[in-house]
Amino acid sequence: EAEKQKITITDQEIEAELADYYATYGNAETLNQVLEESGSSLAKLKANLTNTLKLKKLLAPRISVTEAEIKAFFEENEEDFAQEEQVKASHILVETEKEAKALKARLEKGEDFAKLAKEFSKDPSTKEKGGALGFFGRGIMTAAFEKAAFALKPGAISDPVKTEYGFHLIKVEEKKAAEEPDFEKNKAAIKEYLFNQKLQQEYNPWLQEVSGNYKIETFLNAAG
Repeated sequence: EAEKQKITITDQEIEAELADYYATYGNAETLNQVLEESGSSLAKLKANLTNTLKLKKLLAPRISVTEAEIKAFFEENEEDFAQEEQVKASHILVETEKEAKALKARLEKGEDFAKLAKEFSKDPSTKEKGGALGFFGRGIMTAAFEKAAFALKPGAISDPVKTEYGFHLIKVEEKKAAEEPDFEKNKAAIKEYLFNQKLQQEYNPWLQEVSGNYKIETFLNAAG
């Protein structure tokens, strides 16, 4: 149906969709490693995103999100759009202070934080992401870790921080100050959210309509 309507997806559109993935995993290389470990690949992810974007374009003429709907959603969920103070950080977790100090010395000589995290960190949930934790607010991490992270300036790396898990080296990449709910700032994201909700509602009716235009063969046998 996309071919019939001459709908195409550009590389720029795919890269825009991948931006959130890169933000989570740090870069394309790390994302690809994580995908491969789960039996997938960056190529497969791009193919899935391409199909999703085609579907959005196919159904767009059937979907309308009004300014009033966007405003109503914002007002109903206003508290959710307040931004608390946050930091974006990465960490390397090791067992001893001696190990942490040795790694800190290597970092001070210019070695790459993410590379050392992949090699030495004992945190299985962030190790393959170069230690990336993403953004987090207060009350999420243990007290000592939180205190150190929020005290650092962007680009700075902490001295060894002791917690119940071991010793951490923390690198803060970015900080976000607390902000009151802002309609204009969140308008585009709300519109996209409401569009995707309506997309789910419209998908089956649309599929029933267009399916009649095609000969469909089923090659799957019923479970025996």
